[in-house]
Amino acid sequence: MRLLALAVSVSAVTLAAACGANGQDAARPGEPVESRPANGANQQPAFPGQTRAPGARTEAAMAHRVVASGLVEPWGLALLPDGRWLVTERPGRLRIITAEGAVGEPIVGLPAVDSRGQGGLLDVVVGPGFGQDRMIYWSYAEPRDGGNGTAVARGRLSDDGTRVENVQVLFRAMPTYDGDKHYGSSLAFAPDGKLFITLGERSDGPIRPQAQDLGSHMGKTIRINADGTVPDDNPFVGRAGALPEIWSLGHRNAQGVAIASNGDVWTVEHGTRGGDEINLTRAGLNYGWPEVAYGIEYRGAPINEGVTAREGTEQPVYYWDPSIAPGGMTLYDGAMFPGWRGNLLVAALRDKHIARLVLENGRVVGEERLLTDLGERIRDIAVGSDGAVWAITDEENGKLVRLATTD
Repeated sequence: MRLLALAVSVSAVTLAAACGANGQDAARPGEPVESRPANGANQQPAFPGQTRAPGARTEAAMAHRVVASGLVEPWGLALLPDGRWLVTERPGRLRIITAEGAVGEPIVGLPAVDSRGQGGLLDVVVGPGFGQDRMIYWSYAEPRDGGNGTAVARGRLSDDGTRVENVQVLFRAMPTYDGDKHYGSSLAFAPDGKLFITLGERSDGPIRPQAQDLGSHMGKTIRINADGTVPDDNPFVGRAGALPEIWSLGHRNAQGVAIASNGDVWTVEHGTRGGDEINLTRAGLNYGWPEVAYGIEYRGAPINEGVTAREGTEQPVYYWDPSIAPGGMTLYDGAMFPGWRGNLLVAALRDKHIARLVLENGRVVGEERLLTDLGERIRDIAVGSDGAVWAITDEENGKLVRLATTD
């Protein structure tokens, strides 16, 4: 493996007044970390703590280290059993990076991607049986006649890690659409081996309503078997006019999914100007978009006359207004930060931090902003075997970063 880039380790840098010594947001105890006015100025949360939860703070000393740099718009991050990382680059490259920062040549054998706009090579996950079959799974914007669409493929990672073999496309989001936005797409395996896929509604006005259409994959969460077949217990199997892969509907552009050990499926999706959502995504339920949403349109107008609740649609567990632009997400279950166990860690692109959400009984009771001293768009997050938090930054000179205690 050729050494492409090895960044010099860096200690915690001198921080601006708004940040604590560990790269944390310095909110006063009990006050929310968000102090900007909401775009949906007249909107009220459906229940206490649905937005602007009280600030939380990690007392353990921590610092980040840039492990590798020189990546071009990295998007997905997955840990291999030997401690190396699979990292996707949106233009269509998949690489292996060692824990020491050695960046490998692009892995060969992947299908072509449409990298216009928000498209390209997106998420990557290691299959649950990797130790036996070396299968990896990835999502991407697939070029098609008449446009493109999100697809998910799998293949065997060769023993030397240089190529993928026996590539098989497991899922294609339909319909094909000639656009360049809102592909989703995050991947996660549930404890029972089912694969969850998040999909965007492709953004544009004419196709946006398909998030409510069970005959379209747009704006849905998908659940399939690891071989691409449809589980018999999916909620819409057998319903006339419904696509059987659908797990939930009414999503805008979900780019993060994390599944708890009990099978709970957590997703995070982009809002417009405000309205980023954390959802506990359950079988067969409707999460509202575009009929129900917090925040406002990019041009400043209300979304669907400002409706934030409607019978038959689910409320988000948590939302941000203004938007933080959430990317990937993980549930923390490591040893390094025992106080974080069961917390959600959410990548923030626009606001350039990791949001730690403290969960109790399915509600957010605290929020902390981490890695605020890095100053880069955080795209995806994962947890190493020792409990350190790893992240990638969505930049032309993208980085792989490790956040750990300094004790």
